[in-house]
Amino acid sequence: QVQLAESGGGLVQAGGSLRLSCAASGSIFSITTMAWYRQAPGKQRELVANITSGGSPNYADSVQGRFTISRDNAKNTVYLQMNSLKPEDTAVYYCNALLRPSATMRTYYPYWGQGTQVTVSS
Repeated sequence: QVQLAESGGGLVQAGGSLRLSCAASGSIFSITTMAWYRQAPGKQRELVANITSGGSPNYADSVQGRFTISRDNAKNTVYLQMNSLKPEDTAVYYCNALLRPSATMRTYYPYWGQGTQVTVSS
């Protein structure tokens, strides 16, 4: 079994910072892209940022310059440093990883964390 465990959400005032972490554990052979998504009430889930196994990041326009995604491959962990937070960043943030559970499986499958709430007050 594979589990993605997120942590670091909470309540912060506008302009503040939070750091999210997501650790993948269980039966993991390899991980390619890891990502953070978010879903605000009444809206569709959207990509916030992703990062390849080689460390190349990609950001949504709405967070470019404010958020930084990083990963520690040795720990199967991805981070999201969120600075200059705005009320519109309020959402449940989900971790996602494309991984192969075992060497015998050639396909990469998407796995999701349970989500962590981020609330930014004005």
